[in-house]
Amino acid sequence: MSLAETLTLPFFNEDHRKFADALGRWADAMLPSLPHDDVEEACRARVAALGEAGLLKAVVPLSYGGLYQSLDVRTLCLAREILAFRDGLADFSFAMQGLGTGSISLFGSDELKRRYLPPVRDGKAIAAFALSEPEAGSDVAALAMTAKPDGAYFRLDGEKTWISNGGIADHYVVFARTGEAPGARGLSAFMVDGTVPGLTVAERIDVIAPHPLARLRFDGVKVPAANRLGKPGEGFKVAMATLDIFRATVGAAALGFARRALHETVEHSATRKLFGAPLADLQMTQAAIADSATEVDAAALLVYRAAWTKDQGAPRVTREAAMAKMFATEAAQRVIDRAVQIHGGAGVTKGVKVEELYREIRALRIYEGATEVQKIVIAREALKARAEKPAVAAE
Repeated sequence: MSLAETLTLPFFNEDHRKFADALGRWADAMLPSLPHDDVEEACRARVAALGEAGLLKAVVPLSYGGLYQSLDVRTLCLAREILAFRDGLADFSFAMQGLGTGSISLFGSDELKRRYLPPVRDGKAIAAFALSEPEAGSDVAALAMTAKPDGAYFRLDGEKTWISNGGIADHYVVFARTGEAPGARGLSAFMVDGTVPGLTVAERIDVIAPHPLARLRFDGVKVPAANRLGKPGEGFKVAMATLDIFRATVGAAALGFARRALHETVEHSATRKLFGAPLADLQMTQAAIADSATEVDAAALLVYRAAWTKDQGAPRVTREAAMAKMFATEAAQRVIDRAVQIHGGAGVTKGVKVEELYREIRALRIYEGATEVQKIVIAREALKARAEKPAVAAE
């Protein structure tokens, strides 16, 4: 099932199909001409190009120049799948504009929305989401960064790490401990400008698929109290509500990578000769293609079910988004691994697309909740559903 075939499913309407067509055409025409060598320059160029083309309207609400009254998860997923199929860094750039402002769209004051959303929509500001810390990743309740009242301000002290767009972002959504209650109930979220005194880049982090990542240090960073997102102690709620929207989009990016790997597998096996016949004539090759095609279709159904459910007004899609993220990323790893194997030595050669995909997919099984965490989430949701059912009398 191709993307075009997927778009015929009842999950989508004509607006989604038009958006997908426009984005695909733009990506094919524009992405090859953008810089690729310097990762920070490349990221800035992609954000600017996406904004200039009006494609970043998908990451802000209608009242601030967006496409829909509220964030449309199906559109976000389509964008990530289409971009990931072509260029991993373009997917990253789009995704971070959304993740880095989703909390503002959901919980920000009108003033914060007016200040931060239009520049992101236009590609003139780069956004980031600063949640993880050296000792707190998936366990958000373990965050140690503090935000202490200081007159009309809060003083932020601590570190954040694995921060996408770290060091190049114009602003960050930052989560810190304000102490209203123990654990997850004592966190708050703040908007922090990238140039504020006391905020420094402690370390640039190089990863196997180059993206701008950094460890950030906050040393007495003063943030106006009006920059808080949501109410005091609602930081965990802000983080989870934001991830509830964007977690399914991680699955969509994995789907884009998997579709591209399947495409490369089919093309290579149909044209590569082995023992005088196409590689595709071998039954083992056909079995690999069948497995990959089935996993791509299954991932698409899970991703777009989660997105559709959220867009229909479900307050939370914890189970659906966790399933989509877990299955799509794990399936994409298998699909891409098969592609590398079928390509043989070329599959591990720098510059070959499947080698690039092999590096790109790995992080998606970790960020925004590792696969193991998604399994815990899914199991807890299943057990909670059982506990909430009325007791059935024994016959």
